[in-house]
Amino acid sequence: MTDWTPYTQRAKTWFEALRDGICAEFEKIEREAGSDAGFQYTPWTRDAVAGEVDTGGGVQGLMKGKVFEKVGVNVSTVHGAFSPQFAASINGASVENPGFTATGISLVAHMANPHVPAVHMNTRFLTTTKAWFGGGADLNPPLPYDEDAADFHAAFKTACDAHGEGYYERYKAWADDYFYIPHRKVHRGVGGIFYDHLECADEAAWEANFAFTKAVGETFLSIFPQLVRRRMGIAFDAAQKQQQLEWRGRYAEFNLVYDRGTLFGLKTGGNIDAILMSLPPEAVWS
Repeated sequence: MTDWTPYTQRAKTWFEALRDGICAEFEKIEREAGSDAGFQYTPWTRDAVAGEVDTGGGVQGLMKGKVFEKVGVNVSTVHGAFSPQFAASINGASVENPGFTATGISLVAHMANPHVPAVHMNTRFLTTTKAWFGGGADLNPPLPYDEDAADFHAAFKTACDAHGEGYYERYKAWADDYFYIPHRKVHRGVGGIFYDHLECADEAAWEANFAFTKAVGETFLSIFPQLVRRRMGIAFDAAQKQQQLEWRGRYAEFNLVYDRGTLFGLKTGGNIDAILMSLPPEAVWS
């Protein structure tokens, strides 16, 4: 296949629907905590370069509440051409063929209560001379609970097992390898799943990979609110809050030094505020 435009539109529509479902559920949790916080949505357009036209854009969704100290849920759909220096590093792109499209949803939640785990989730569909899905979700608790990690992993194992033999084992290992901070010699959290370059050789492969990507999003929407409600009412002290703030410093280090999504957004003219929404609202380095 050469024209993935209708498939990009289908993926975009799904990512927007997932965004709406997630944001509604997170606002519901805020209401349960006695807060009237809600998402504020800011549209943006990708900056055109070298004569590009109709380069796409997205919507940044941001909420600061009683439970969710800072949560961003962004959807973007952009297209254009990679710089010659960056094209060589992207699957299916080159100096001779630098064109791309990318649509996806990206979410990071930093929680007010250190007993509630922070979380990251992203799913995306990209096209160059190839077409592929990528994404995943990982849990990042400042104060880890074995029960929470087990439930999070069990939910994603169920989703993976329904779509591909060995998916969970492969994508869990990929997350463990990717979400690692080499200069600290520690993992960013308790893991989850991460996948990339799930290539679509034809329409049938696209449908199968899209179904799996939707399952990842639906699983996140099912399991993470359960963990929030489980922990958000637990009392915490100053030492536990300090531990959370120090952990957030590690999280910021990973996202600024190693995260591929951050680099991709900055290299393709994305919205700076949307790209850096993953950074915590407050952190400390001791």
